[in-house]
This record gives sequence, structure tokens and C-alpha cells, in this order.
Amino acid sequence: MSTSGTPISAADVAKVARLARLDIDEAHVVHFAEQLAKVMGHFSDIDALDLSGVGPMTQPFPLVNVLREDVEQPCLDTDEVLAAAPSSDQRRFRVPPIIGLDD
Repeated sequence: MSTSGTPISAADVAKVARLARLDIDEAHVVHFAEQLAKVMGHFSDIDALDLSGVGPMTQPFPLVNVLREDVEQPCLDTDEVLAAAPSSDQRRFRVPPIIGLDD
């Protein structure tokens, strides 16, 4: 396999394809090798940047909680809610059956 700084060869691509059990014809192997070489070229561009004085960062923007505080508030009374329901039984909503019905 190629090491850092050397281009990715068609043999490298063919080996990875074989290990991944991918059936790739020779034309695609060459094409993928060219594409991967371009991608690796972009990494070379990044490696060439002078990043001295730039510390590592885990988050590019400060994290801010945009949600409100979870404050307990009074809720509706069960009897009031069930009184507004079309049908209830044993303090639960009654709904029509939907499973097993023939249309």
C-alpha cells in the first residue's frame, strides 16, 4: 500500500476492492485511483498550511442552549381531559380498533 506522500496506485485500489469483496473492472480501478489521488492532493494542500499558533478545537462555534429551563407546571386534570374525549373507559381514551379490520 502507499505511504503518506506517495500517490495511490491502481494496484492499491484493486487490493482494497478485493479486500472489500468488490468486483471492479480495470477501467474503474484506474478511474478510482485518479480520483483518490486528487483527494489526497487536497490533503497535501492542507498539510502545507502554517498552523503554528492555532490550537486544536473541538467545536467551531460556542455551544449555547436554546431551550428553556424545564420547569414543572400544573397540568390538566384527568377527568377534564376525559370529559372532552369522544369516548373513554377506565380513565383511558377509547379508540376504534384499526388492526384486523377488513375493508
